[in-house]
Amino acid sequence: MHNQDSSQRTGQGAVFLCAVLWSTSGLFIKLIDWHPVVIAGMRSLTAVLFMTAVRFLSPGRRREPFNLRYLWGGGIAYSATMLSFCIANKLTTSANAILIQHSAPVWAAILGWTLAKEKPRPVNWISLAMVMGGLCLFFKDGLGGGSFNGNMVALFSGICFAANSVFLRIQKKGNPADSMLLAHILTAAASIPFLFTHPPSFTINTAAAILFMGIVQIGLASILFAYGIQRIIAVKAMLTTAVEPVLNPVWVFMIIGEKPAVTAVAGGLIIITAVLVSAIQRTGN
Repeated sequence: MHNQDSSQRTGQGAVFLCAVLWSTSGLFIKLIDWHPVVIAGMRSLTAVLFMTAVRFLSPGRRREPFNLRYLWGGGIAYSATMLSFCIANKLTTSANAILIQHSAPVWAAILGWTLAKEKPRPVNWISLAMVMGGLCLFFKDGLGGGSFNGNMVALFSGICFAANSVFLRIQKKGNPADSMLLAHILTAAASIPFLFTHPPSFTINTAAAILFMGIVQIGLASILFAYGIQRIIAVKAMLTTAVEPVLNPVWVFMIIGEKPAVTAVAGGLIIITAVLVSAIQRTGN
């Protein structure tokens, strides 16, 4: 009992740290004047090199043979998440894109129950309601109609994000990091045509930003997420990643000095509380 509780806390801590790293992307993307798909592709290419090096230096033993269906399912789902989110940000408002994508816990609850046979507990539904309410409050001042197509792409991104967490969770006795590595390979490959239509120009700042995002913001984060999803159910992982949009304006405030709105602070506190509520669960999750 104690060991299982400790494993769950460690897993949720890893996902939380992953969300902290993910949340830094906004600041570094601002430094790069490239097409968003090119940014996603170059970031993922760097992540592939980093994750491959980590795997080579510390090869993990699988506890059971991997299942190609779930390996590819997770890889395709996460690659689609990254690419569709970049596209959504071009087609609709940033607030809409983030808010709609972070409907992922809802889809994770449904898909996790259906595919992974992990039924959410009452506290999961309570946390889920708090997160959705907090996100609506968080983006209250920035929400607008946006573009219907952009909003739909953002919704697709959220569903893919949830599907990725479920596919990784199903591989909990194997090596979920394989799916994350595959996702970055697919994303890098998908960006190749854009390298010719929108060739990037490199400077010291862009190179440094890409290296940081590829190695730390998305590479290390992918390893942490794969580690965490082996220890907590998909919906709990998605609830924990909801702190990502909360932390984005924190970095902006710390570095640029732009103060968030009072409603954003209130919404952020609700989301953080929801994550803490989800953390009180014990065994079986």
